[in-house]
Amino acid sequence: MGKYFGTDGFRGEANKNLTADHAYKVGRFLGWYYTQLKHQAGKQEPARIIIGKDTRRSSYMFEYSLVAGLTASGADAYLLHVTTTPSVAYVTKTDAFDCGIMISASHNPYYDNGIKLLNKNGEKMDEDTIGLIENYLDGTLNLFGQTWPELPFAVGSEIGCTVDYVSGRNRYIGYLISLGIYSFRGLKVGLDCANGASWNIAKAVFDALGASTYVINANPNGLNINENAGSTHIQGLQKFVVDNGLDVGFAYDGDADRCLCVDEKGNLLTGDHILYICGMYMKEREKLKNNTVVTTVMSNFGLYKAFDEAGIDYVKTAVGDKYVYEYMSKNGCRLGGEESGHIIFSKYATTGDGLLTSLKMMEVMLAKKAKMSELAAPLTIYPQVLVNVKVKDKTAAQNDPDVQNAVKAAETALGDTGRILVRESGTEPLIRVMAEAQTEEECRYQVDSIVKVIHAKGHAIA
Repeated sequence: MGKYFGTDGFRGEANKNLTADHAYKVGRFLGWYYTQLKHQAGKQEPARIIIGKDTRRSSYMFEYSLVAGLTASGADAYLLHVTTTPSVAYVTKTDAFDCGIMISASHNPYYDNGIKLLNKNGEKMDEDTIGLIENYLDGTLNLFGQTWPELPFAVGSEIGCTVDYVSGRNRYIGYLISLGIYSFRGLKVGLDCANGASWNIAKAVFDALGASTYVINANPNGLNINENAGSTHIQGLQKFVVDNGLDVGFAYDGDADRCLCVDEKGNLLTGDHILYICGMYMKEREKLKNNTVVTTVMSNFGLYKAFDEAGIDYVKTAVGDKYVYEYMSKNGCRLGGEESGHIIFSKYATTGDGLLTSLKMMEVMLAKKAKMSELAAPLTIYPQVLVNVKVKDKTAAQNDPDVQNAVKAAETALGDTGRILVRESGTEPLIRVMAEAQTEEECRYQVDSIVKVIHAKGHAIA
């Protein structure tokens, strides 16, 4: 991870550690850089860059700042307006844009925001380009054989323009509808839009496919995105599904790249349930390429047990859908994702897509003629205990021989009935100690045995 950009973009509290000036400079660099690349390739035309945003009040500020930077550097800025992250990825790729920008802090509260960057293929931006942007922000950019303390402004007819491109969002909606191979007629479906980017898209898709669609949290006011709503506050949808006798419910996050599911009984189905249900379905139909599902290290032990029993192979990547997609892309895998609900169907999308995920879950339910609770029933999710220990030095704590011995002892004690995961936080001075076992008591015992050693060796901050 870089100084400004983490695994999911440049994120921070609006106008504190992510400011309008930051956005302007990101736009300045992207507009100049991609226009220069075109000129060097013999194309005397401006870069074309697409922008989407979620419903946060600050998203408008960042949008205008980015547009000012892009056009001042000679690029043309195309605006999708309020839309989802996966729609930006889709339009970037299909309409041959040089790159895409999504303004969102995903599941975070309204006062946070972020700038997510996508390459021309609709994939998360490569680290080399991110590094160049960070160098420019710090005034240390060296590129094309010279140092650039500041970038030149476009002048005259070379100044960029702004284009309303809501038609791109509409084509994305049409694309999702085209993926619905079964009619949803006769089914009652609940959608929680988190007062976020899916509020004006999700219902249109489900209505077009024939569902009786019931929507909550689709009244954004700039301040209520993710507020007691969406995939991080699933209780509201659980109650809504039960109270209204719905067949199924889906909850999205602020930019709708996540999806969690609620079955007809009000039970939560996590990303692991979704990977299991879709993985089993794809294997049955010989659509699970390489017979492999890509997960992160945070997926539940129960998911791996279920895959073992079903004869499905799996891979564990670092936490972050970026790493999931990288593995899928390099190895030709078709299904992967995170327990948090970032699910990637690589045949259809280059990023996690909450709406696509919900459509694929509907497909399984209709193809199998089964209730969602029945599809999830064979998967047993093991109890989990996670303790975050604030430490002076993450690497020193992780590598301490006594801590490592405590981890090995816990692994030996659990054997094949559970697992231990000890990892460093990527953003905070924390060691995360997690156990999964057949009982919560066993989880707690094994976690505590490791945490005690971290404290005893003086690594913890009291």
